[in-house]
Order: sequence, then C-alpha cells, then structure tokens
Amino acid sequence: MSAYLAIENVDKSFSRGAAETKVLEDVSLAVEKGEFVTIIGHSGCGKSTLLNIVAGLTTATRGVVLLDEREVNAPGPDRAVVFQNHSLLPWLTAYENIRLAVDKVFAGASRAERHDWTLHNLGLVQMTHARDRRPGEISGGMKQRIGIARALAMQPKVLLLDEPFGALDALTRAHLQDQVMSLQETLGNTVMMITHDVDEAVLLSDRIVMMTNGPRATIGELLDIPLPRPRDRVALAADPVYLDCRQRVLQFLYERHRYVEAA
Repeated sequence: MSAYLAIENVDKSFSRGAAETKVLEDVSLAVEKGEFVTIIGHSGCGKSTLLNIVAGLTTATRGVVLLDEREVNAPGPDRAVVFQNHSLLPWLTAYENIRLAVDKVFAGASRAERHDWTLHNLGLVQMTHARDRRPGEISGGMKQRIGIARALAMQPKVLLLDEPFGALDALTRAHLQDQVMSLQETLGNTVMMITHDVDEAVLLSDRIVMMTNGPRATIGELLDIPLPRPRDRVALAADPVYLDCRQRVLQFLYERHRYVEAA
C-alpha cells in the first residue's frame, strides 16, 4: 500500500535565459496519514520550493507527488498552506477571513452550517473573542492563529506550514507551537512544516527531513523523533532522547555549513 503523501523522484529546475539552475534533485519522501513531518536545512536548499510543489503552486520538472493515490498538479482544498506572512485580507474581520474559505470549500452546506463551522474553527485557536476584529487590530500571533484556523476550516488532507512562526517573538512562538501540537493531537492532521529552528523541529515532529545544500539539493538524512505525545517543552529540556535528536540535527546542519565554507 502506498504512502498517504508520496513525493517520488522530484526534480525542480528554474531557467533564466540560457541559464538553468536545478534547485531540487531526486527528492523522494513517504509521509503517512496523521504524521507531522518537518523539513529543515540551510537557506537555498529548496525547502519552500518542495512545499510549493506539494501545494500545487509550482510544478515539478521531473517526478510526481501523490496525495491519497491522486496526482497533485494544481492547488486544491485538500492541501491548505499557512505562510510566514499571515495572508489575511485586511478589510475582512477574523470571522470573515475564515468564512471566505468555508464558503468556497463547503458551498453545498447551509448558511447556518457554514456559520457554525466558522465559529468552531475560531474556537479551535481560541480566537472567538476577536471574531469581529480586522487584521490591523490584532497582534501578529493572533493573525497567525486566524490563518491556521482558516486552513483547518478547509478540512485539508495535508496542512502545509511554511515557517509559520518565523516572524513572531519567542513567547508568542512558544505559545503557538504548543497550540499547533494540541490541535494536531486532537484532529490527527497530516502536517508538513518548514522551519530553520532546530528546537521547534524536534519538539513538534514525528520525523525530521534534513536537506542537503542547494543547488541540486536532496534529502540528506531522515530522523525519527521517538518522543511520546503529548509533549511538554519544559520536561523535554532535560530529556536525553530529545537532546540526542537535537544534537543529531545540529551536527547535520553544522557539517553542511562546513561543507559550504570548504567549497
């Protein structure tokens, strides 16, 4: 039986005039249903390009992406993306930003059902109190919570997170990490996330995908994170398994950095 999300022998090249740059080369990855996978690597290793291929926002030069045994070749509601920039429409309230996605995906549902579903997803991220506020009236962390709620409201098969906490302060980031962990454990979402943060990757993931340096980046190493859930960040700070996983990711990234300097 094939994986729930299968990335098979994916290459991606970009051309500018006569010059061609191969960003990704022969990337293959199998993600199981309900798994939380994080992609980490140095800047320029094609992390966002790979995520965009899975999202259907760009096409692979070679290879294929299959989701639930169907080929991915265009954007669709079965894959929801949360970017580092919240991407909310500034003239709409928190409720209206989520409702826009709900109306699009669940057009066949009644108005009352769509209203209730919108409120339900606001409640999942603890933002019901801000339902009538516009993006300019709420904090960065609250905007990201609305963005996550909008994505979850689409009931996607895969939730794609592109450094969703990268622009937030440390305390807000920690709070949202905990909230994403709680949501994933409650809902059982399949998640693929990009990050530059080693601690974030180890804390959140079932598996970490470590990318080699670009161009022609590929998967250098896969690391299982055998930590039971739910996870407590304070307790894990001294956990030997957590520390070993963290060390292995840091070692990989350090070796990649040394490789670049030597080149």
